[in-house]
Amino acid sequence: MRQTTIALKSIDDVKKFVKIVCMYDFDVDMISGRHIVDAKSIMGIFSLDLSKPIKLEIHAIECDKFLEEIKEFAA
Repeated sequence: MRQTTIALKSIDDVKKFVKIVCMYDFDVDMISGRHIVDAKSIMGIFSLDLSKPIKLEIHAIECDKFLEEIKEFAA
């Protein structure tokens, strides 16, 4: 498992992020405070406080390509 922190500042950021995450078979969780949601769920993401950075838990060992694709969202 790998972890990183991201920031999603607009609705377009959320849509683009979910599109990227959905291209991968492994699970990605988003953690904000005590709330954990599936990063492939747009509705779940909008239930989080997007004004703060969000922690990602990537449930894969080989995820360098994924991390490269989401680097524009790095917090």
